[in-house]
Amino acid sequence: MEESEKYPLDQLVAIKQKRLEEAERILAEKKAILAQEEEKLAALEKKRDEVKEHYQAKLTQFREKLDAGTATDKIQQMKQYLKLVAEDLRVEEQKVQTQMKVVATAQQQVELARQELFKKQKDVEKLKIHHKEWQHETHRIEQQKDGVFNDEMGSVMHTVKKTEKKRKNRGQKP
Repeated sequence: MEESEKYPLDQLVAIKQKRLEEAERILAEKKAILAQEEEKLAALEKKRDEVKEHYQAKLTQFREKLDAGTATDKIQQMKQYLKLVAEDLRVEEQKVQTQMKVVATAQQQVELARQELFKKQKDVEKLKIHHKEWQHETHRIEQQKDGVFNDEMGSVMHTVKKTEKKRKNRGQKP
């Protein structure tokens, strides 16, 4: 095969390769965003759990004070405080639920980016296969041309030798 023969789809290969690299970059970005959102979720869950433990501790303390027969004003104070802590717990739980939705969305984005990357990889792979087939076909055509050329050269050489032989034979006959 001639070296000057250029694959006709080189520009397309370059475009598809660039798109594949872009898809890889996007997937990496989406994974990084997902990791950040998961970290935020973990922090929010930790804070919620701390508030929940505090609430449980205050609830237990409240029950103990009730059983001990603590004064009414102290009990009212503790009830009020428990309501505040319960509200804090509800707010923290809402933050966790909201962040879980953000994480789920980020996971979907990662999956979409992964599917897009897979599609781009298939496109590039198809072109690589086509390029190999094109090379084989071009090589086969070159060999065929060489064969025809060699056959023609052989035929010409045979004719020349035959003609020379006839001339020699004529030259020998008196």
